[in-house]
Amino acid sequence: MIRGDLRAPLRLKDRSAPAHQALRVSVCLLAVLSLASFGTLGAPLLPPAIFAAIALIVAHYTLTYYPHGEFGLCNAITLIRAAIVAFLIGALFDTAFSVWLFFELSVVAFALDAVDGWLARRSGLASGFGARFDMETDSGLAAVLAVWILMEGTAGPEVLVLGFARYWFLAAMVALPALRAELPASFRRKAVCVFQIGTLIALILPVTPPSVALLAAMIAAMLVIWSFAIDIVWLLRRGA
Repeated sequence: MIRGDLRAPLRLKDRSAPAHQALRVSVCLLAVLSLASFGTLGAPLLPPAIFAAIALIVAHYTLTYYPHGEFGLCNAITLIRAAIVAFLIGALFDTAFSVWLFFELSVVAFALDAVDGWLARRSGLASGFGARFDMETDSGLAAVLAVWILMEGTAGPEVLVLGFARYWFLAAMVALPALRAELPASFRRKAVCVFQIGTLIALILPVTPPSVALLAAMIAAMLVIWSFAIDIVWLLRRGA
């Protein structure tokens, strides 16, 4: 789930404090998520189960690799975003779920993406762990949005590029070990990600004209392919 600065376990005097903080935040979010799921969804057990698994993974990596002595509000907000993604996964299995509520929750999860990184830098808690946790949450959100759009018939197969490009890249790592190397930070990559998820959220809106939806999806898909192609070529040349 998370790489970056996680290739070797870190050694701190107290490794348990941030992990315990992560678990406490997760328990609170799990309680709220369970209440929301059982109150609104037809498959209420799925979101809490998914989030519980995420929380355990996060606690494990926090205990082993997180380089700071406190979990921080920044990572807690990323956990909130993960809880929203888990709830939206449950909404995929509820045919009566409101498209407007799905849209609003997606906007909240997307907007909070700008908050957690800013808080991490401001509080001095930025880390490879946090960056990768944030990225995987973005990937999960994109995948859920893409599945919803496909189910609604708003866009065609091109939306699969927007939702699952990250996971295809991970699958390619199995065949091409050179792709496992670390990539340098890139504003281009971040900008394309913002446009990618923003486009997916716009495609959810029932008021989006079909012609605009098709054009936006095609442009966003081409940008995602272009961005991944640049990174893949760079990694392959570096590993040659």
